Amino acid sequence: MAYKNQKIAFVFPGQGAQYVGMATDFIAENNDYKDVLNQFKTKSGFDLEDVITNGPEETLKDTKFTQPAILFHSIVAFLELQKRVNIKADYVAGHSLGEFSALVANGVLSLNDALFLVHKRGEFMIKANDGQEFAMSAVLGLAPDKVKEICDKASKTALVVAANFNTPVQTVISGTKEGVEIATTLAKEEKAKRVMPLLVGGPFHSPLIAKAGKWLEEEMKEIAFNKTDIPVVANINALPEIDPVKIKNNLIDQVTNSVQWVNTVNYLTSQGLNLYIEFGPQKVLSGMIAKINPEAKVFNIDKIADIEKVINELEAL
Repeated sequence: MAYKNQKIAFVFPGQGAQYVGMATDFIAENNDYKDVLNQFKTKSGFDLEDVITNGPEETLKDTKFTQPAILFHSIVAFLELQKRVNIKADYVAGHSLGEFSALVANGVLSLNDALFLVHKRGEFMIKANDGQEFAMSAVLGLAPDKVKEICDKASKTALVVAANFNTPVQTVISGTKEGVEIATTLAKEEKAKRVMPLLVGGPFHSPLIAKAGKWLEEEMKEIAFNKTDIPVVANINALPEIDPVKIKNNLIDQVTNSVQWVNTVNYLTSQGLNLYIEFGPQKVLSGMIAKINPEAKVFNIDKIADIEKVINELEAL
């Protein structure tokens, strides 16, 4: 499956990459994508096309819209590349929500099922917090192990966990408002370059939203998970998986567990993989991958205009 004797991974971003107007060039190009959005509207009662096209940004930031919007953008970018060049991934991976996009790309989930599933996932992740005071912050300039140690120490008073291991020097923490505040103080004492509060709708990837995992499990009972020959590298353990039952269990556990993105890229590097294509809004994962493995070649498809450029870069390899 290697491309020009190079192994290749398709990767997909998570929440935070969205912007108003995303994917509109793909929608304008292909009426099939309008049909997908109309089917989502019929099933969910929400006009996702209007939110993607017109926003406002505040509405697009609502997790129940953000998640299907990013997944939709990622997959239409993926499908448009597939139309133009015969290229198959050796692995797929995604950051948090992006793992669902990855599972559409490797055929485990249908696009329609995945859109509705992540819409419900977004609703569940907000609702599960039960109105507790929460916070999430990005800790910059400390090693992941140090951030985990700080969270363990702070949690003796109030719960806080390392939620996203994004790069060797950026780890997101999540938990109670008090826990995050204590961890922030400890991180600054350890000479963190910066601790940046994040505007989010819940304490994602923490035990505080455990109910969301249970609700997601119920929702997934109605969804077909197909067999695949392209492994997804799971967020929760950074290991490849092709078994649909285990993939489903990983998605449930992912809700309350850390996103092991550093270990995901390190695993792929250990498999001799240095070539990535990121599908979806902006270049968030491209930046992370470059910090984890500076040797990696990372291409990104956000807009239709990016496709020819990426094809030319691939042909030049």
